[in-house]
Amino acid sequence: MRNTVERMAHSGSSSAVVESQYARLLTDFAPVAIETEAEHERALEAVSALMEKIDRSQAETSLLKLLAVLIESYEQDRFSMGEASPLESLQELMRARGMRPTELWEVFGSKGITSEVLNGKRGISNAMARKLGQVFHVPASVFIDIARPGLDSGGAAV
Repeated sequence: MRNTVERMAHSGSSSAVVESQYARLLTDFAPVAIETEAEHERALEAVSALMEKIDRSQAETSLLKLLAVLIESYEQDRFSMGEASPLESLQELMRARGMRPTELWEVFGSKGITSEVLNGKRGISNAMARKLGQVFHVPASVFIDIARPGLDSGGAAV
């Protein structure tokens, strides 16, 4: 905590006041490494409340930064796609959202292309990857196979 307090004190507040405020916040919130969905939700709610606060103190800003690190760590461990292929990533994202193939017909352009992609008979083109990224709110790179980067808009090699 000393580094945090020293940084905050350099920005204008006395070290003792900032240390006291930060210690109180840490005691009240009692941040821990996030390991459950309930802890994740609690941290997200605290971050939301701190973000909405107009006159946030230096101590509250430091708590906000700490919570952001804890949340990011949890989400990377829990939601990382790891070494999944683009098709595996798509299938997992669909499963997690309870999506049916019919909901992707517009993305792929037709029922047939959707079926071919989901059955691994056709690759995901860069254009399709961009659309999927928008649908799932993830980077398009999740759906691009780096071993097969040169696909045209229909999924055929160029």
